Amino acid sequence: MHSRSDDPVAAALERAATRIVADVRSLDAVNPVVLLDGRSGAGKTTLARMLVDRWPIAGRVQLIALDSIYPGWDGLHDGVERALDGILRRHGRGYIGSWTRWDWDREAEAESYAVDPSLGVIIEGSGILTPSSSAIADVSVWLEASDHSRKARALHRDGDTYRPHWDRWAAQERDHLERHDPRALATRVFEIP
Repeated sequence: MHSRSDDPVAAALERAATRIVADVRSLDAVNPVVLLDGRSGAGKTTLARMLVDRWPIAGRVQLIALDSIYPGWDGLHDGVERALDGILRRHGRGYIGSWTRWDWDREAEAESYAVDPSLGVIIEGSGILTPSSSAIADVSVWLEASDHSRKARALHRDGDTYRPHWDRWAAQERDHLERHDPRALATRVFEIP
């Protein structure tokens, strides 16, 4: 087992988490919005869990993974729009938001969840950083990683479930990059080996 000091990915995510926690701590907000974007396998989920564990504001933070919202393998854009309409815009106005979980096995919507506007929220997922969402976010993050390392991590994590859909999903991510330039919208950019 590698320690964080000799694992370059873990070390990079550790540095990112430390910076983001400092950014959140410096805000004059009790319910900040943090958005984590990057292509599949960049480290968004791991970083999001690290932020939950280190959340610097009293009370809990709500973590929402777009993987739970995307409506299927062709649903990157629709999942982001659902998060924007159901969560981010409502949270920004002080209203209770909601999102509906996508059941990947049944290929159908499942149960719904409420989002408390009085608490902070972290949303992580490919595509989340757009001009509309970045206008609402307090901290917006882009994780950059090479195609080779991202693919290796994603397929190691999700294996045969993801393998047949890799190219299809990657095309939607490329479209997101071309349309929204999320790296330019980010308040923080981190390079992940």
